[in-house]
Amino acid sequence: MLNLIIKKWIEPYKLLETIKEYSVTEEFTFDGSNKAILKQHFLKQLRDTKGFGLYMKNVNKFYIFDTNVNVKNVVTKEFNLDEKDYELTEDEHKPFEMIDSGEAEASIVTY
Repeated sequence: MLNLIIKKWIEPYKLLETIKEYSVTEEFTFDGSNKAILKQHFLKQLRDTKGFGLYMKNVNKFYIFDTNVNVKNVVTKEFNLDEKDYELTEDEHKPFEMIDSGEAEASIVTY
């Protein structure tokens, strides 16, 4: 598992529309009361599907994409990201923590 944490500001819906070209299988809308439960369900679905997920700042949804496209390459090229604009991590929790703390704009989560 290698997660891409995007630190550079990107228009969230442009990012979503770019990635949606490769299919979206499920989305989970959450609020403060059910976020933790839906996050666990989201991670379980990712493990089961072997796809990738998307979590963005100020968007109360988790998205699951069922595809084998190397989305990290697509996103870094499409949005002209260089090494200071993103971080790669194997830590399962860091993509969520950085979004929730405002340190990042979006995370692409993979298994």
